[in-house]
Amino acid sequence: MTEGYKEKEYKQPVKRYVQTMELKDNPELIRRYRAAHQRENFWPEIKAGIREVGILEMEVYMIGTRLVLIVEAPLDFDWDTAMARLATLPRQQEWEDYVAQFQKCTSGETSDEKWKMMERTFYLYED
Repeated sequence: MTEGYKEKEYKQPVKRYVQTMELKDNPELIRRYRAAHQRENFWPEIKAGIREVGILEMEVYMIGTRLVLIVEAPLDFDWDTAMARLATLPRQQEWEDYVAQFQKCTSGETSDEKWKMMERTFYLYED
């Protein structure tokens, strides 16, 4: 996709978190992972939980088996508190166990344990 992706505009400043994970190198599992994340298949309880902990936007990008997760949240968002709470919400661990079959991870891990936080190494800032 060379046209890019339109970003949301918020009425407040936001901060961004970027994480990564690997999928199992199996075309059928990758197809099923994509299908699980299509709007009509994505579990409503998971979307509600993401919103409930204060996340404004969440996107997953993929190339090959590499996933990149981008999260936008308010400036006062506390990652550790939100992830601990998210892990306790309805169907969250069930979802994590379901998608674990597609991911290179250990069974029973929470979302926060699976996804690895990435370090920003470049920022085109204004002078």
